[in-house]
Amino acid sequence: QVQLVESGGGLVQPGGSLRLSCAASGTIFSISRMGWYRQAPGKERELVASITSGSGSKYVNSVKGRFTISRDNANNTVYLQMNSLKLEDTAVYYCFIVDALRDYWGQGTQVTVSS
Repeated sequence: QVQLVESGGGLVQPGGSLRLSCAASGTIFSISRMGWYRQAPGKERELVASITSGSGSKYVNSVKGRFTISRDNANNTVYLQMNSLKLEDTAVYYCFIVDALRDYWGQGTQVTVSS
């Protein structure tokens, strides 16, 4: 059974930074893609960033230049460095991985940007 454990969420002022981490454990077959979604109250879930096994990355336009996704393949961990945070970044952030069989999801971590 695969488990994803997220950490790093919290409360931060506008302009601040947070770093999210997501570690996957269990029987995992060749992770191809890892990433982060987020869902704000009253809004649909959106893909924030993803990264392939070759470290190719994609970002939603609203976070380009502020967020950086990275991965540690040896430890099946994906990170999301979030800088210059804005009020509209407030959401629950969910990590995911895609391996040869299926996709897996974390439980979500709350990020609140507030003054």
